[in-house]
Amino acid sequence: MELIFIDTIDCVQAEQWDALWPTDYPFTQHRFLKLLETSGATDAKSGWKPHHVCVWESNQLIAAMPLFEKTHSYGEYVFDWGWADAYHRYGLEYYPKWVCAIPFTPSTGPRVGFAKSCDREKTARQLITELQSKMPEQNISSFHCLFPCAEDLKQLQSQLSLRLGVQFHWINQQYENFTDFLSQLSSRKRKNIRKEREKVSAMGLDLQFRAAGEVPAEEWQQFYTLYQITYLKRSGHSGYLNAEFFSKLAEILPEQTLLASAHQGGKLVAGALYFRDQQTLYGRYWGALDEYDCLHFECCYYQGIEYAIAHNIRRFDPGAQGEHKIQRGFTPLYTSSLHSIRHPEFRLAIDNFLNEERASNARYIQHCREHAPFKESFAMINEGFLLEGAEQL
Repeated sequence: MELIFIDTIDCVQAEQWDALWPTDYPFTQHRFLKLLETSGATDAKSGWKPHHVCVWESNQLIAAMPLFEKTHSYGEYVFDWGWADAYHRYGLEYYPKWVCAIPFTPSTGPRVGFAKSCDREKTARQLITELQSKMPEQNISSFHCLFPCAEDLKQLQSQLSLRLGVQFHWINQQYENFTDFLSQLSSRKRKNIRKEREKVSAMGLDLQFRAAGEVPAEEWQQFYTLYQITYLKRSGHSGYLNAEFFSKLAEILPEQTLLASAHQGGKLVAGALYFRDQQTLYGRYWGALDEYDCLHFECCYYQGIEYAIAHNIRRFDPGAQGEHKIQRGFTPLYTSSLHSIRHPEFRLAIDNFLNEERASNARYIQHCREHAPFKESFAMINEGFLLEGAEQL
């Protein structure tokens, strides 16, 4: 087995890379990772330098991992700024570090691709061992695998430190329509959602939910402008992605990229970008020309729920954070990340922190569940889904 680092995804043929990923998860596809590179979102200048891992055996690509050499911790959504600060206070360098993740995308999914013929458990173990052995010679402080799926978590966890997080996802319980979903909520929460949707309806906006291939090219430029306006307003700096990235999405993922849009007088005034696969709808980026009461909830949540119901999608992942999602029918679920810290004393300190954080997150999830909007008889279904995810961790 030979492990090789590549500094661009084009070092591997698209057919070879994509053959390792059996699902239609959009973010590990060769064309998606290539677009991040060609648009300039992932390069040395952005602090997301591609350093992808390819594992070869007898001239056959048997495994691969999207990996980046990071010089900061932006765009990861698993926050380790405190770890970096502690290193700095002790006169040590935390950066560069290696991050196996989908840039700017806190969505759980596969992080290691395997050929059908390889021994997954053995290959995963050797892959991590090789990565850890190469960290000193490349002056890397640590390795981080963010938001791995349950199968990858099971295969990688024994050699790495586990960190748990919390997100709020909507779970499709085979609803027939949006009204059916609302019927499972408590009366007060049901009325609140209806009022929010009525406010948007009264604005007279033209709401659409389209696959990327149905969106005119000029609208992608308009959406990019809205995205940058909103990002600057909320964070004080521009968004990570540029106009080229958004304009090319329709070309590379015309059916898996979706846009929930709001038009006023024929002009795009707000929009929410989504991706999808067979099992999950992923809510990603939002932009608006101005503040419109409840329009964010409509485009980013309710339109997504309606789409998931109509297309029999099991889960809707609207992105990181947001306790306000609970009252709108979203369920708290665990997410995970895996970490390898080179410095032995810092590794021990971080492991102790992670143990305490896991206990804190367990209490937090319990608190969130106590405020769930579902009727008591129906809440047990979502509780079962939560426990199913917890057992995997």
